[in-house]
Amino acid sequence: MSSLVYSTDFVQQLIDFIKQNTGTTSDVIAIAMLVVMALIIVFGVIGIFISIVLWFKYHKLNKTKNSCGMTGLEVARKILDDNGLENIKVKATGSLIWGNSYSHYFHKVRLRRFTYKKDSVTSLAMAAQKSSLAIMDKEKDPIMKTRNILIPIQFFGPIMFLPLVIIGLLLDIFIAVSNNKEPNFLITFILAGVGVLFYVVAFILTGVILKAETKAQAKSIEILKQEKLATQEEIEQIKGLYKLYNLEYVNNMILAFLELVLRVLQIVAAVQGNSSRSSSSD
Repeated sequence: MSSLVYSTDFVQQLIDFIKQNTGTTSDVIAIAMLVVMALIIVFGVIGIFISIVLWFKYHKLNKTKNSCGMTGLEVARKILDDNGLENIKVKATGSLIWGNSYSHYFHKVRLRRFTYKKDSVTSLAMAAQKSSLAIMDKEKDPIMKTRNILIPIQFFGPIMFLPLVIIGLLLDIFIAVSNNKEPNFLITFILAGVGVLFYVVAFILTGVILKAETKAQAKSIEILKQEKLATQEEIEQIKGLYKLYNLEYVNNMILAFLELVLRVLQIVAAVQGNSSRSSSSD
């Protein structure tokens, strides 16, 4: 019984802490924010676990030589050339941002240095899948067209929220000081809303990316079978690697959605707190 009382008191302390730091006077909003933050922590931990398993699988298969004896560069070049994509370059990258990827804008397939000149199963999987994205792009696949249009927003969207809020705060304070009035933070709320809109687009694009990636995975498996570049055992290993990537994408989608909900709740809390202070001053 005492442990239950202690737990209830602890939760109430957290709710009070959220109310004090967000400006909201509503227990409901504070509880909602607490639940969302707890879920973000849970799925964040799950994401770390998936990333660790993926890392071990990725590197294990990168130490396993493939049966065709071709490097990631050679596999990508063959698949691209066989599909009339001689204009697509294959480049090595050590970037943490880009990694194994395909760029519609730069006409490049990027492969990590770990896989670029290595004749491993991982090299085979990554080269085939990223080259398949280029093929889909050439074929004007509707999912790829959407991905190509929105991907700059997906990259910059999530990092725009805080700068927009800061700009809004500075503008509100400057206007208030110029007019010898208290700031009403209207511009801050508007720009915060724009930041949330970026989050919405980024969240939608995460789903688009997942569709494009899984479609390219299926296409890459077909190519590897048709070209006899992989044995059945290697195909199964590659499918397992792809599944881990998909799990990571799904988990990232859930986290993006939870972050979006949290941003909205923060704006609602700030608006409510500002309204409450205005009413008190009147």
